[in-house]
Amino acid sequence: MRRDANSWWAVEADYAGREHFDAQHARRYDAKEDAHAAEEVALLMRLGVAGPGCCVVELGTGTGQFALAAAAVYGRVVAVDVSPVMLDKLREKVATRAPDNLSIVQAGFLTYEHSGTPADAVYSRLALHHLPDFWKALALARIAGMLRPGGVLRLWDVVYAFAPQEAERRIEAAIALYTATDPDDGWTRAELAEHIRDEHSTFTWLLEPMIERAGLGIIDADYSDDQMVARYVCRKR
Repeated sequence: MRRDANSWWAVEADYAGREHFDAQHARRYDAKEDAHAAEEVALLMRLGVAGPGCCVVELGTGTGQFALAAAAVYGRVVAVDVSPVMLDKLREKVATRAPDNLSIVQAGFLTYEHSGTPADAVYSRLALHHLPDFWKALALARIAGMLRPGGVLRLWDVVYAFAPQEAERRIEAAIALYTATDPDDGWTRAELAEHIRDEHSTFTWLLEPMIERAGLGIIDADYSDDQMVARYVCRKR
């Protein structure tokens, strides 16, 4: 969406994070983040999103690890991201594999306009937390609007399951655990601190009512041992 001084609607790229417009970050992303794409596709299939007739939308596709795995199974996959450099990396991959059922769209949670039959599943991993809570709630309502009744939202995100009073201890411990020695293979302390400081991760007790209010029932919620990441399976009512 173009910036308009008279519009109250957010320009989503403003929230996407500095590194998502950094070509060096995009180059290193696959070495730093494993989306466990095959396992996630298998989960969707167990949930009934199975077969070549299905449509799957990934919001915040990044370099397309999940989208490419999904395109091997489903009839239509839409890979959506606000970052042109991330999508350039995905296009490099597509050029060697050329899946004709994969569409790449530069947009985001607030701007992607779904067309055609409703999606059987929407997938999003480590992306929604870039938006402040007001915009998260609107994004979730938009996701519900693009899903068919009974359709699945699979959501991974940085969501805190601890109490605010525990934040300093929990976050410092997580940063110490995940800081990599080699920045090409993982995240530096400065990068992790930037993620916490400048992004908009929220608490489970704030996000989960948003999901429900959007018309999506939470059928499974799994929290990481450090209580920093939540994984949800939701269905549209």
